[in-house]
Amino acid sequence: MSTLTTLKALLAQRILIIDGAMGTMIQRHQLEEADYRGERFADWAHDLKGNNDLLVLTQPQIIQDIHEAYLDAGADIIETNSFNGTRVSMSDYHMEDLVPEINREAARLAKAACEKYSTPDKPRFVAGVLGPTSRTCSISPNVNDPAFRNITFDALKENYIEAAHALIEGGADILLIETVFDTLNCKAAIFAVKEVFKQLGRELPLMISGTITDASGRTLTGQTAEAFWNSVRHGDLLSIGFNCALGADAMRPHVKTVSDVADVFVSAHPNAGLPNAFGGYDETPEETAAFLKEFAESGLINITGGCCGTTPDHIRAIYNAVKDIPPRKIPEIKPACRLSGLEPFNIYDDSLFVNVGERTNVTGSKKFLRLIREENFAEALDVARQQVESGAQIIDINMDEGMLDSEGAMVHFLNLVASEPDISRVPIMIDSSKWEIIEAGLKCVQGKAIVNSISLKEGYDEFVEKARLCRQYGAAVIVMAFDENGQADTAARKKEICKRSYDVLVNDVGFPAEDIIFDPNVFAVATGIEEHNNYAVDFIEATGWIKQNLPHAMISGGISNVSFSFRGNEPVREAIHAVFLYYAIKQGLTMGIVNAGQLAIYDDIDPELKDAVENVILNQNQGASGQDATEKLLEVAEKYRGQSGTQKAEENLEWRNESVEKRLEYALVKGITTFINEDTEEARLKAKRPLDVIEGPLMDGMNVVGDLFGAGKMFLPQVVKSARVMKQAVAWLNPYIEAEKTEGQSKGKVLMATVKGDVHDIGKNIVGVVLGCNGYDIVDLGVMVPAEKILQTAIDEKVDIIGLSGLITPSLDEMVFVAKEMQRKGFNIPLLIGGATTSKAHTAVKIDPQFSNDAVIYVADASRAVGVATTLLSPEMKPAFVAEHRAEYAKIRERIANKQPKAAKLSYAEAIDNGLKIDWDNYTPAVPKLIGTQVLTNYPLETLLPYFDWTPFFISWSLAGKFPKILEDEVVGEAATDLYNQAQAMLKDIIANNRFDARAVFGIYPANRSAADSVQVYDATRDQVTHTFHHIRQQSDKVTGKPNLSLADFIATAEQGQDYLGGFTVSIFGAEEMANEFKAKGDDYSAILVQSLGDRFAEAFAEHLHERIRKEFWGYQPNEQLSNEELIKEKYVGIRPAPGYPACPEHSEKATLFNWLGSTEKIGTQLTSSFAMWPPSSVSGFYYANPASEYFNAGKISLDQLEDYAQRKGWSLDEAKRWLAPNLDDSIN
Repeated sequence: MSTLTTLKALLAQRILIIDGAMGTMIQRHQLEEADYRGERFADWAHDLKGNNDLLVLTQPQIIQDIHEAYLDAGADIIETNSFNGTRVSMSDYHMEDLVPEINREAARLAKAACEKYSTPDKPRFVAGVLGPTSRTCSISPNVNDPAFRNITFDALKENYIEAAHALIEGGADILLIETVFDTLNCKAAIFAVKEVFKQLGRELPLMISGTITDASGRTLTGQTAEAFWNSVRHGDLLSIGFNCALGADAMRPHVKTVSDVADVFVSAHPNAGLPNAFGGYDETPEETAAFLKEFAESGLINITGGCCGTTPDHIRAIYNAVKDIPPRKIPEIKPACRLSGLEPFNIYDDSLFVNVGERTNVTGSKKFLRLIREENFAEALDVARQQVESGAQIIDINMDEGMLDSEGAMVHFLNLVASEPDISRVPIMIDSSKWEIIEAGLKCVQGKAIVNSISLKEGYDEFVEKARLCRQYGAAVIVMAFDENGQADTAARKKEICKRSYDVLVNDVGFPAEDIIFDPNVFAVATGIEEHNNYAVDFIEATGWIKQNLPHAMISGGISNVSFSFRGNEPVREAIHAVFLYYAIKQGLTMGIVNAGQLAIYDDIDPELKDAVENVILNQNQGASGQDATEKLLEVAEKYRGQSGTQKAEENLEWRNESVEKRLEYALVKGITTFINEDTEEARLKAKRPLDVIEGPLMDGMNVVGDLFGAGKMFLPQVVKSARVMKQAVAWLNPYIEAEKTEGQSKGKVLMATVKGDVHDIGKNIVGVVLGCNGYDIVDLGVMVPAEKILQTAIDEKVDIIGLSGLITPSLDEMVFVAKEMQRKGFNIPLLIGGATTSKAHTAVKIDPQFSNDAVIYVADASRAVGVATTLLSPEMKPAFVAEHRAEYAKIRERIANKQPKAAKLSYAEAIDNGLKIDWDNYTPAVPKLIGTQVLTNYPLETLLPYFDWTPFFISWSLAGKFPKILEDEVVGEAATDLYNQAQAMLKDIIANNRFDARAVFGIYPANRSAADSVQVYDATRDQVTHTFHHIRQQSDKVTGKPNLSLADFIATAEQGQDYLGGFTVSIFGAEEMANEFKAKGDDYSAILVQSLGDRFAEAFAEHLHERIRKEFWGYQPNEQLSNEELIKEKYVGIRPAPGYPACPEHSEKATLFNWLGSTEKIGTQLTSSFAMWPPSSVSGFYYANPASEYFNAGKISLDQLEDYAQRKGWSLDEAKRWLAPNLDDSIN
């Protein structure tokens, strides 16, 4: 059996152990200079202390003993002591020529140790280590010269070839490229290893382990974990994983990421925590092992061990902790073209159209060519940045021009792009007709790039050779429809060449089909030459054929070629592109090289122009001459000559005749940004100082907005729009204010954050906007913000007030913790508390007592925020205001302390006795039509619109009233109608452009009640219990004779019959990203609107899916006919209670629900540490079908039930108290 076969068989059975730190163990020997030198190097001219790899020659016994100590502790895989065994690293000691010998000896020593310990049951393996070197191929060491590199890809490749050969000669069983901080270095190592395998005629298993360097969750060169995996997966790996830099706790999310996406084994060998002040490591073997045990129990790892600070004791503890836990199962991964820049970009068979930015191409953009010729690289980078900001998901870079040093320009520009994270986050398409330029480009890009292009033009051998190299460099390829006989111009030729190319790549080269992108050649139409008339039709037909007949291959095209006859007439070119794309995308076009900032919307094209363009693109209505459609388009096109694309007429413009002050006021009140820059500039030229514009007309305008808002004549949505205008005006003035170096008069600085564990921020954003409109500086830290970040930022930014927000109940505890920390750290600024879950009572009882240095103020809604902030920052008004609040809170505390329990409580046993008694003899649970789990993605958004409940939407904007009556309301009707119309316009955009991806996972399985208040679910065949859900029961004394309900009452016990339980998670993906796009443009209004629509879509999806469950998937109400109003009023049979809501208020049950359904793995919805769902527009819960089931409020419980719940959950009493805090009665302290 080969080593690879043996390893795969072992890894399928158990988690394998890799050894711990070599450096830590060497340090224990306290070796001096003489020990490093030994006899052989006693007279070496340079210091050698610290050259640990040299010890394999001078102190081999020490190294072998360390290996044996790790083997004795249970290690299966031993790493060679060759971390710095490359010429570039050994050059520090002037020992480059010893590299082959050091690597050979390092492998030989490890092999000898392994042979001593190996048994048939537990074979041991040597991993030959290729370290990262001390140089980086992706980053310049010189901050003033970002294009400079102190090592080349080729130099690294040669270094790694030499080291790998020697490691294999010495007996390595595996090669391990580890501690990767620069993915480009790693790609050079992969390239080298593949070269060595070719030279030897045999392959060794290859492991790769990267390093996430800090809390940002990225490698040193900026890649995320998944982007790193996408960049190196072409290496045909045994395993992918992470080591070094972080302790296990901090490493976990990144291991989880690769565990979810990698179709190979996963490794993790973390440090023993983070280093202490003296560079040592304090984490004990037991602590490290406990973290890794949790990794194993969560199914994240196949290989584990330790890095810096870990010892044989750590490895023994890890081995014992994981030895009985089954290894991670390799997931089934959907085929996809997995590209990356700094971030991953995956294209699936059913992905939306991908925009490839075309402007960084010297052959297609005169401006870009001029900038490159003039070596004006700063502006050339701006062109690339503008493409990404306009929506390009990939950027195409081409430097092919006769008068340029094209190879030099490509390398220089790609090196500069690497230092610009806002550009290099997307994948690069390296575009050239010269192979040497493509290859030079591939040596500069750490992400997974696309090569544009290769083809059969030069014949079979050349094509195969280039394809093999593209694969070895780890790139996807565009294949042109071109062969030895020239370019394909008809549909038949396009199909023939693409089919032949596909077969060669997949069958002869072993190229992954999902990394093949065909370009069936886009040619110009409407040229006046009849043979050209069918070019667009031919392309579209070939696209459909490739999609149907060449599995997983993609199709691309240079879109602007099609309109070449109309260059100079932008509106017509845009229309041609839009129509061509419309039909090509329908047939399966995956991507297109387009100007991402200049695409017309198909539905917005003038009907006459669209009609003319469609006839040309589809080659129809050409008449007897064969050119009628072309002639008609030329005639229509004349009307548009000289216009820029996408022109819009402005609305009624009478207000433009007013004075500039009045125009600014009008723009602020109406929320119009169209003219704000020119008006602000006019006001600046009139004013003495730019600051006077802010403090004069702009603040006057905002005061009008504030007065109208305060008087109830203007409402929150309009105020947020006004803020957008204000922000844009201030952004215009800022450079001038900076030039004067004066500070605007801010009323104060307020820090706002949604606390750790919570992802809801609509309310917080609204408060921030309202305060910002009123002259406060806002420091918004976003969501999921830990206490330490809140407090450190408050210190760094010198803020005047801290505001905390939260929506879910666990956030209350986090707010208490922040208040305690503020007291402990001696803060003397007010603390504001707000959010749906907070209350005056909770603030008074739980938060206020923890922070006495300054005020704790509960803010009920956004409209109060300005008054509270103004009062707290006024030395005159603050003392009385704070004293008044403290007195009120003291009263609340006293009242609650003296309060008698409202209703007498039954004991828990009595409450169970008084539970709902269903007559199971006369009721048989409905058998579901579907048993198992189903996933829905990209669910049609328009299907969900009829299920919208608009009332909560208006409430989130502080507009009270029932929909649709609210639209006619005397007070808020106008604002509500305007908001509703804006929402409708945005919905149109969201649906037309598929901006949201609605996803759901649901399951229905056999179930039975397993205890008074627990329900267990089985696998589909009812053979074994897979999960148990725990509920709480109403405990108040029901004097009316009503039962004390629990969700468990609605499910039969095993004795009573076979019952079923359903569960679901629905999420709207894309809302947060879309909101962030608006925020980045300073458009908070649209950002909040997007988020609130995301929430409505999630609730509508939950409602719609429940209807389908009842009528179709479970099918117990096949003939149900309910209106949306009836659905909102819950007139249906059965219920869908959600963890965290009144019937099952305890949030942690979501973890069991998600595990049961596979919500995270299947649709990507995640849970925070406080069990909030991400994305925030998500709903999850259970399906109960019993006609007797109803919604209810579990209410307060007593200690006896709390103890029982803690026992069922396997929790301490304190843990149970924390998660059930809102439901505990007054008898529990």
